[in-house]
Amino acid sequence: MARSSIVRSASRALIWLGVIFAILVSGNALSVVNEEGSWTPKLALDLQGGTQIILEPRLAEGQTVSEEQLAQAVAIIRQRVDASGVAEAEVTTQGGQNIVVSIPGEPDQATLERIRSSAKLEFRPVLVTEVAFVDPEAEPVTVPEDAEGQGLEPTNASDLAWITPQLDAEYQNLNCAGLDRSGTNVADPTQPLVTCSSDGTLKYMLGPVEVGGESISDAVAGLIPGPTGVSTNEWGVFIEFDPTGTEQFRSVTERLIALPGVQNQFAIVLDGRVISAPRTLAAITDGRPQISGSFTQQSAQVLADQLKFGALPIGFQVQSSETITATLGLSQLQSGLIAGLIGLILVVVYSLVQYRLLGLVTVFSLTVAFVLSYFVITYLSNAQGYRLSLAGVAGLIVAIGITADSFIVFFERIRDELRDGRTLESSIQAAWKRAFRTILASDAVSFIAAVVLYVLAVGNVRGFAFTLGVTTVVDLIIVALFTHPLIQLLGRTRFFASGHRLSGLDPKALGAVYRGRAKFRDSSEVSEVAKSKSSREAKKRQSIAERKAQEDAGVTSGGGK
Repeated sequence: MARSSIVRSASRALIWLGVIFAILVSGNALSVVNEEGSWTPKLALDLQGGTQIILEPRLAEGQTVSEEQLAQAVAIIRQRVDASGVAEAEVTTQGGQNIVVSIPGEPDQATLERIRSSAKLEFRPVLVTEVAFVDPEAEPVTVPEDAEGQGLEPTNASDLAWITPQLDAEYQNLNCAGLDRSGTNVADPTQPLVTCSSDGTLKYMLGPVEVGGESISDAVAGLIPGPTGVSTNEWGVFIEFDPTGTEQFRSVTERLIALPGVQNQFAIVLDGRVISAPRTLAAITDGRPQISGSFTQQSAQVLADQLKFGALPIGFQVQSSETITATLGLSQLQSGLIAGLIGLILVVVYSLVQYRLLGLVTVFSLTVAFVLSYFVITYLSNAQGYRLSLAGVAGLIVAIGITADSFIVFFERIRDELRDGRTLESSIQAAWKRAFRTILASDAVSFIAAVVLYVLAVGNVRGFAFTLGVTTVVDLIIVALFTHPLIQLLGRTRFFASGHRLSGLDPKALGAVYRGRAKFRDSSEVSEVAKSKSSREAKKRQSIAERKAQEDAGVTSGGGK
């Protein structure tokens, strides 16, 4: 390869590395400017402490919590926390009925809402509705004569026969300000419900549940399209039912189309409150209704996440919320960093002893790899809510050995090419082609192991797997975009190209037969010492099969058999 081509190739690689650094630094800087991030990674629960929330079940009289319900609730809450971008959170049970959620740092309001809300979704037909705050002198709602406790049985959920004098009295005396204390979230789904809208401006008398939230297979937040199909500025939640829910929803909407007045409305009830009660303009047969209302982008996304990851089998309320201290503390973090520093020093010492000044390339490469890993972790912390745990620090320390191993593979390949009589520049090019395949295979194995561990493990082990996977990718980037081009440029310097004895690439010390510019010595001129070194090096590089074949050939030529 021409010298100018080598320089251009190395320069391009270094420029791409600079671009990666610029993107990461800019992303972190933008987070800092917007006051949403910092220049240091967020720490996990074991290093920083955080907030502990204890949830207790809201049960109707005589209702109990089963082990299965509790396990299902833990799984759903863990999914909600993960969906909010919070990493290294812990969700456990307490006393056989409470759920304890421990979150690093101070969670935002949206995360708290995801955890606290049971997201118990129900679809109920509307029987009666009116403004919640009415004139005290206004006439009460007229109850149909045949529903005044005459023993009539309702024929469907929209039948006004559900309205009994007791239910009407409850409706008339309803105070929306005290709705949370009325237990609407744990109401019997087979009975009618008296409740209010989520903003407290309307009160409703609703029929029994006809479609439950457990029939939802997916939910996505987005802008609601207008009549022409163009998106409006109104946010909503788009729901997709499973086959059972699709059939139930079709049957209900087909019935509601023919009903007059408010009975044409189908109330969407979340945690005992009506969030929307749209009119039924057509039968929805595809099982894909949409929820509209006074949503913002954030509130729509929170609701979509709650519904997507399932409604809790039972309702929960916050029993207590308090700040907790770190379980391991910064002293353990310092111990981990000291251990990493000791390992780094040992790698540097070994590199300098084994490879002389070529070992400085290892030092520079490890430094750049550390800086790049730091910016990646910080960016993920700011943008995705990732938090660094002690297990994650362990993953970073292990990465020192992985990265150093890649350099050793490359350096030894270069030495092998020099022993075969190549010039330094051609040795670097030939060694890179062979070494990169080995490095790629090694890193692929490490990355696959990290992915499998991350998917199958829980808790802090996932933190170890995550940082191991990140640093494995960083290793490939550094070797390809920094170490290789740096050695290409160093190979053109007089110090390394001449094979100085301190360079670590001295052909004579390596036992090579190449000397000078494109000049090879005759085998008769090679000193016995060089022959011996070359023979020993060649024997080291022989496989077991080659040694066995050579021994067999020696026995045969000697006439032993």
